[in-house]
Amino acid sequence: MLGYRFSDYVPNDKDGNPFERLLKLFMQLLAYTSGDVAEALHWMNELDKEYKLTDSDYGMGDFIQDLKDKGYIKDDENNDGLFNLTAKSEQTIRRNSLEEIFGKLKKAGKGSHKTSFTGTGDERSSDTRAYQFGDSLENIEMTNSLRNAQINHGIGELRLTEDDLEVIETEYKTQTSTVLMIDISHSMILYGEDRITPAKKVAMALSELITTKYPKDTLDIIVFGDDSWPIEIKDLPYLQVGPYHTNTVAGLELAMDILRRRKNANKQIFMITDGKPTCLKEGVKYYKNSFGLDRKILGRTLNLAGQCRRLGIKVTTFMVASDPYLQKFVQEFTEVNNGKAFYTSLKALEIMSLRTMKETGDAACVKKKYFSLFNFFDCSFFVYICLR
Repeated sequence: MLGYRFSDYVPNDKDGNPFERLLKLFMQLLAYTSGDVAEALHWMNELDKEYKLTDSDYGMGDFIQDLKDKGYIKDDENNDGLFNLTAKSEQTIRRNSLEEIFGKLKKAGKGSHKTSFTGTGDERSSDTRAYQFGDSLENIEMTNSLRNAQINHGIGELRLTEDDLEVIETEYKTQTSTVLMIDISHSMILYGEDRITPAKKVAMALSELITTKYPKDTLDIIVFGDDSWPIEIKDLPYLQVGPYHTNTVAGLELAMDILRRRKNANKQIFMITDGKPTCLKEGVKYYKNSFGLDRKILGRTLNLAGQCRRLGIKVTTFMVASDPYLQKFVQEFTEVNNGKAFYTSLKALEIMSLRTMKETGDAACVKKKYFSLFNFFDCSFFVYICLR
């Protein structure tokens, strides 16, 4: 036995043409530049100088022309020489961020999420039951049905009736309503640390998954700073932080208001933040305190976490900061809501569940968790999402 042999990795140029290789890099850069095509192309040229991404046969000018010809960018109608992204590019960015992130849920409206309940679905289980009117004929278990016919009517007369039929159970599939909250306060880029880019990637992965694999689900996206307001999925690549404080209360109130109007039994909130609420709105005035955790703001935030729990709304928090006192706040918030929290950084996402959910007969099914690794040169981070 020769065992393992190690050697230097040599990229295979046959894995894709020059355009496809450059396109992957270009889409990553667009996430970092908030959809600014000109800045992304400038970075591409700088990287080309450093790492020789192009050659004499295919240059950066050819790549830009191909982007236009293939419908990834278009000329800016107001500014000559500038480009805008197309809907095709926006979807490509979301698709590149997409990985398997959903798990099992409670029984609710028919959808595409697997549950431990039986019912109408397209995935067969190992169980059988008696035929009922309306069952699909393709799910009839012929061996058991013929055996029942012989038992009920005798071997001498082969007669198959409705009472003899058995069908294979299929797993019931359900649907869920999700609100995604994204913190766009100034602290998301404070101290030179880019926290908004991984936040956008998580949001784009989630939105692309729901719109493609779970089309019967509902997804609402809101951002929160001094106030909170809804945005469209197509706006995600262009998200930027602003000169805002963090009004977590406004975000939670808007999310709860949206979910109250949804009829699904499964409701949840995904909140991406640096963990520190610093603002409240009282009438037309703003109450702000950026120095530590304000007791007044903290109390209102925890009260809303408790309200969400009573309404059956679980909050999963993605914490993009490592400050111990902020993590302590997120832990307290999560315990009040009985939800989950995950601690993230630019280099890696440390997966940590703050509570082990007690499973009861009528509670949610055992969760399946998935994680994916995103790479951008030497910058890697895990995306881990748990869907109840």
